Amino acid sequence: MKIKRTLDKIPGGMMVVPLLLAATINTFFPNALRIGGFTEALFVNSSSALIALFLLIAGTQITLKSAGSSIKKGTTLLIIKWLIGAAVGLIAIFLADDETGLFLGLAPIAIIAAMTNSNGGLYVALVGQYGKEDDKAAYPILALNDGPFLTMVALAIFGAMGFTNGLFSPVSFIAVLVPVLVGVVIGNLDHEMGAWLQKGGDMLVPFFAFSLGMGIDFSAIIEGGLGGIALGVLTVLLTGGISYFVFKAFGWNPIVGAAEGSTAGNAVGTPAAIAAANAAFAPVAEIATVQVAASVVTTAILLPIFIGFLVKRLEKSGGVAKYNEPKVQ
Repeated sequence: MKIKRTLDKIPGGMMVVPLLLAATINTFFPNALRIGGFTEALFVNSSSALIALFLLIAGTQITLKSAGSSIKKGTTLLIIKWLIGAAVGLIAIFLADDETGLFLGLAPIAIIAAMTNSNGGLYVALVGQYGKEDDKAAYPILALNDGPFLTMVALAIFGAMGFTNGLFSPVSFIAVLVPVLVGVVIGNLDHEMGAWLQKGGDMLVPFFAFSLGMGIDFSAIIEGGLGGIALGVLTVLLTGGISYFVFKAFGWNPIVGAAEGSTAGNAVGTPAAIAAANAAFAPVAEIATVQVAASVVTTAILLPIFIGFLVKRLEKSGGVAKYNEPKVQ
């Protein structure tokens, strides 16, 4: 049975297939793999540890000279993601129905939360297949959009609420950055060690993708309704699509830009956090929560498909490989 060959034929197959398989198991048989021991540790709870190891390995391939590239790409994606989410959210706030507080059935805080907060695991998995080491190492910058902080910043700028302290943790950011820095140190001290570690990087993708899938429940799509699905579609097309063209304009791998077009699972808690900080958002907090949850699942399914479509388009002009070739000095 040619498992690897089959997965290679599917765009993002090493990530998509394990993730969707796990999501299916989690939806219909949620306790099947939650039996403790090594089984649960590997198939359910391993994503954070495996992603950290993946980032460490990526760091071993980063030289002090190329580190600037990672920072540029990560910062660019972070800004694009926030600007798009904030802009669409602002439009929704201005045009929202006075009685329901909704815009076309969507809560403005759900729009901002879903569009400004990306699924880091999904980004790492997709970039692991289509990007370079400096693309992977951009992840710590992107981790800054975790949680409600940037959503709060957007609302504060709009005058919808005052800035609330304690929503950004420098320690959490450092905790994401450390594995990459350790990898950079190892790789720069011993290139042979870095080359040896690099061989194992790609092997981690299907395993942490499966673990990520065990956190997805397809029923969230039903609970979030058409509004939540639409929010997920908009997140992929707007944040992923615009980032694709911006990266392409800069001469960077556009697939890396598109890989940021998702909603993170931790964004589900953002509406409640905002409502706790400002009671004015309490009436829409519940519907915003289910809409963000639906967007999380929708983007997890749709983004890899969207990436596959974009990869096929790029094949007409030389494909992704031309962006990953080392530049001649």
